[in-house]
Amino acid sequence: MGNLVKPYGDTVNDGKVQMSFTLPIPWSEAADEAARRLVGKMGFTGVQIVEGRPIADGFSFFVAYAATPQAIDTSTISVTSAKTHAMSMDEIDDLIRERVGRKLRIAGACIGTDAHTVGIDAILNMKGYKGDYGLERYRMFETFNLGSQVSVEEFVRFAKEKKIDALLASQVVTQKGSDVKNFTALAELLEAEGLRDEIVLCCGGPRVTNLMATELGYDAGFGRGTLPSEVAAFIATRMAQKIASAR
Repeated sequence: MGNLVKPYGDTVNDGKVQMSFTLPIPWSEAADEAARRLVGKMGFTGVQIVEGRPIADGFSFFVAYAATPQAIDTSTISVTSAKTHAMSMDEIDDLIRERVGRKLRIAGACIGTDAHTVGIDAILNMKGYKGDYGLERYRMFETFNLGSQVSVEEFVRFAKEKKIDALLASQVVTQKGSDVKNFTALAELLEAEGLRDEIVLCCGGPRVTNLMATELGYDAGFGRGTLPSEVAAFIATRMAQKIASAR
């Protein structure tokens, strides 16, 4: 049996949503009406513009409440997660020691022109995130944090020179799909250099999903709220699988 669901507002399955957007017009009551009609053309009903205001010369911002007639059958959706290996730090170190037999070399960076390092630092730095220690603290990881604004070419060159086992590419800025473009460029360059099959390739960022990452040719993608141990467990498990399949 299917499981049809709609957005929840006041009552279950009433389809109520809240949305915000900007229009390139000066604010006025007529602009509010333009925004209301626009949302109606999207197929929503009961549209109310609950906030409208100028944000710059010739630009206005709006918040709308409305209802959608659409529903989704959640029973038809199957999406895998990379966060399936719940393991402690000691368990991860033991797994690498027993099934790999040496330290794994990990490199992470914010690629492209992205200068936001909070995410990659949370995963790699020793202090970690939410009481979960970063990869630098693991005995069986040798970790390199290259920081921000690292070009794809520089990242791949570093991976080749240092014989890196796993690359963690981070992107916070997503304007005009820059994250997808940079992630794609990294995967393609690794392939061109003949390194892709040797490396566990992961990406992360606030809008990253595992589904998106795998479609781009990555081993895994990690989004909001990811803990360092979840990334560490995935890398250790995937590398152990690679080594076992190569024997």
